[in-house]
Amino acid sequence: MSQQLSQAAIIDGHVHLMSIRQAERLLEIRQCLGFGRMNLLSIVDPRRGNGNSTVLAAKALHPEAFYAFGGLDHAAVSNPANPVPLARQAQRLWQTGCDGIKMLETKPNTRRELNVPVDGPYYEEYFALVEEQKTPLLWHVADPEEFWDPRTTPWWAAKHNWGYGPSDVPKETLHAEVARVLDRHAGLKVIFAHFYFLSADIPRLVRFLLAYPNVSIDLALGVEMLLNLSKAPDQAREFFVQHQDRIVFGTDIADGLTVEHARIRTELIRRFIETDDTYAVPPDAEELLQTPGRIRGLALPGSVLKKIYADNFARTVGRNPRPLDRGRVIEECRRQASQASRLAGVPAEQTEAGQCIKALES
Repeated sequence: MSQQLSQAAIIDGHVHLMSIRQAERLLEIRQCLGFGRMNLLSIVDPRRGNGNSTVLAAKALHPEAFYAFGGLDHAAVSNPANPVPLARQAQRLWQTGCDGIKMLETKPNTRRELNVPVDGPYYEEYFALVEEQKTPLLWHVADPEEFWDPRTTPWWAAKHNWGYGPSDVPKETLHAEVARVLDRHAGLKVIFAHFYFLSADIPRLVRFLLAYPNVSIDLALGVEMLLNLSKAPDQAREFFVQHQDRIVFGTDIADGLTVEHARIRTELIRRFIETDDTYAVPPDAEELLQTPGRIRGLALPGSVLKKIYADNFARTVGRNPRPLDRGRVIEECRRQASQASRLAGVPAEQTEAGQCIKALES
């Protein structure tokens, strides 16, 4: 692949860390891939809370390596007697030193459990606050079209409960809700994950970007994105060049991957945007990439690659991670450890948040 851009300048804007004990794995992957920094994303779970303690602790321990995007806690939906308003959570995360907020609430299986429309009153004060704070959002909306049809849902998607039916919110409903949020809050700074799942309809994606000039999209796989774009490579290349300021590099690497699987995942994307090769997913790739088809590279200019690999993320989020308030990080970890202890019925020190406190205090 091209060496016209220093790898150390690359920011991976879409990475998951599920356990503080695996932070060293991500550091190893980062070193192997030669990336400058990684953006760690907290995952919302309506039943258990979120992974804020993990991403905040990792950033506190390795500020040269990691950004941290927190997540929201929706206990107010399942436990109305003890609500924590979303706006207050967002303010607390910002004061602690989060670089942004990850939203997974509009992924269909999450929405299945947390059945609250994002354009309704439950979220309104939250969106108003993050717009005012200029807090960046990295937002997952919907999933690939084929996941709503059991005949076309890949086996690995069904295995992860990512196959949807008549009882699930349709893809178009999710997009419509998000559009109403953006119409009301035009100042929101949003990176929509996975090409906003519109890689099969580039004209529609163009209209979306033109309608909402503050939003961007990221390149984190699903591999269906590369396959869809490869069906019309000239159109895809024109899109990337014309909208070069609105595309952010991301891999969706997680700490559960081996270094080799992380390398394969990353090279699938880099080969696509850097070369004009035609290639398939390697047979030894992780299962989430096992989709047949041929990928056709776009061979983008170096000036475009520089924006995608770092400049666009830096413009939206910051060239460097925001400073952390270490005392607030420990306070957040203690709060989460107490909540997780009640939910799981285990001592607080045995929870993930408890392990984060141990790592920070050691």
